[in-house]
Amino acid sequence: MIGSIFHKGKDYKIDLYQPIDISIPLSTNKNCASAWYVEPMKLDPVTNGNWIGDVSKGGSVNFRNITFNPHGNGTHTECVGHISKEFVTINQCLKQFMFLAEVVTLLPTLMENGDFVITKKQLEIVIGNATPEAIIIRTLSNGLNKLTMQYSNTNPPYILEEAIHFLNEIGVKHLLIDMPSIDRENDEGKLIAHHAFWQYPQNTQFEKTITEFIYVPNEVDDGTYILNLQIASFENDASPSKPILYKIF
Repeated sequence: MIGSIFHKGKDYKIDLYQPIDISIPLSTNKNCASAWYVEPMKLDPVTNGNWIGDVSKGGSVNFRNITFNPHGNGTHTECVGHISKEFVTINQCLKQFMFLAEVVTLLPTLMENGDFVITKKQLEIVIGNATPEAIIIRTLSNGLNKLTMQYSNTNPPYILEEAIHFLNEIGVKHLLIDMPSIDRENDEGKLIAHHAFWQYPQNTQFEKTITEFIYVPNEVDDGTYILNLQIASFENDASPSKPILYKIF
């Protein structure tokens, strides 16, 4: 089914029957993707006396409690509440869900200290003259192991502050990346890139979001897409999310 989205004076046509899911699901599998030393998601049936919320164990329905950490158990979208003293939630901040997005692919640069990083120069090259509302960064190499990678204590690639300033300059409101964080795994709690993107606390950008732990399949070409950024209505700094891309015709 072909749909039409009128956005900022232009008409974009997309095939609503051809969504491209770039999320990594939360899972109870011990080999699921994870970070920050968290355990896999847990599902526990509710019990009440002799009653149990598990059909396989004799219950009438499946009725489970879920335990997870949105930052460490799969694709998630976060707001400035992730770093603010004030209690700010993603459900309060993200009010629009369809955006013009640019998918870019790059190989992180090796620094003298052994870290792999994304630089301003790299983003300038891959973005070119585009001015997207959302930027979706796919890093190389891009194997299927990203779907099961356990990143704790691996110091994954991250984004330099200079690169974040560049994204701010060109008007990016939504930053998506296939790493567990845009910041260094161990940066003494500074979260430099997060602070720079949200400009907190000097000029806080409440409408901006960061989505981490995505996976962009190799068959998805770089270029311009319509992004549907879906979250659950959590009153929390972050929510599990399901970013969906649509090709533009």
